[in-house]
Amino acid sequence: MAKFTGLSWDEKTGQGRVRKMSKGVVVTRRFHATTRSEAEAIYYQVLAVPAKPKGRARTFRAAATHFLETETKKSMERDTYALEELDPHIGNLPLEQIHQGTIQGFIAKRKADGVSSGTVRRELAVVRRILKLAALYWRDEAGKPWLEGQPPMFRLPDWDDKKKPYPISHDEERRLLSVMPQHLSNMTLFALYTGARESVIAQLRWEWLNHIKEIDRYVFLVPGDFTKNGTDCLIPLNIRVQAMVLSLKDTHPERVFVYRDKPVLRMHNSGWKLAWKKAGLPMDKTIQKGPHDMRHTFARRLRSAMVPHEVIKALLHHVDGDVTINYAPAQLEELFRAVDAILEQKTLLRVVNSI
Repeated sequence: MAKFTGLSWDEKTGQGRVRKMSKGVVVTRRFHATTRSEAEAIYYQVLAVPAKPKGRARTFRAAATHFLETETKKSMERDTYALEELDPHIGNLPLEQIHQGTIQGFIAKRKADGVSSGTVRRELAVVRRILKLAALYWRDEAGKPWLEGQPPMFRLPDWDDKKKPYPISHDEERRLLSVMPQHLSNMTLFALYTGARESVIAQLRWEWLNHIKEIDRYVFLVPGDFTKNGTDCLIPLNIRVQAMVLSLKDTHPERVFVYRDKPVLRMHNSGWKLAWKKAGLPMDKTIQKGPHDMRHTFARRLRSAMVPHEVIKALLHHVDGDVTINYAPAQLEELFRAVDAILEQKTLLRVVNSI
């Protein structure tokens, strides 16, 4: 650690000290760190603090506040949470001092807290987005950018900790649905037999429900403003899901899935986690245990039912480019046959298992 002039750190005790001249000021600070990388990150942060913003220089906290006030991304709730986690580490630093060294403490802390590297990468993407906006788009009263020069690149963490999907069996489906509160069971059933994402299910509105009179079936047509890739999404309902959805028609004037007259904003909540455990589903830390597993289940069942690849892509809303939904009746019937096939598959499996 000799290259870090003015930094001392004891690996055994975790005690450390920074003592260094920085920008004409003697900086002294004692600290505790559990790893060398955390000690080095604290070193960078301590040296950054004495630097006073000059002229129009702004702190990351000010930039983050401006970002939350002006952006209209679909993921703003998640971005807000990320910025709350980041603020104690870099909130008081001028934008010019946000770089690999000053974010390293945040990375080390999140790893120590057991947060996945994928989550940390998404959180750092918010930092990168703010720095890019500050450099390229945001201007002060004099027309100067909030951040001079190019925003820095980060070496993003990868701890080889990506969790594996866990498609559930029909028996596991039965057990899971049986121990869930009714509103959550309805949302899970919808996920299992439509493959819709949690974010879409939580936003479902009655105005998006359409009746196809020619074949007496129902679809949801979700506007692109509410989908991950920004394009409209068609969700055909099989008979079981259709019956469940129509039974909820009078529960709320606007939203499909509600609890105590309020929209359910998340499926992956404490009720979900408790139900997963009660159902005896795997608790292994290496696997996913969330609503996205229902999407994997839907895809696997479609493949087992020999549904063509292009149809599966359409049902999962995997689109290439800007696609406007305009299905012909024959194409709609093909989609309905696919979602019905996994119900027939379930019946067939039950008969086979009883022999």
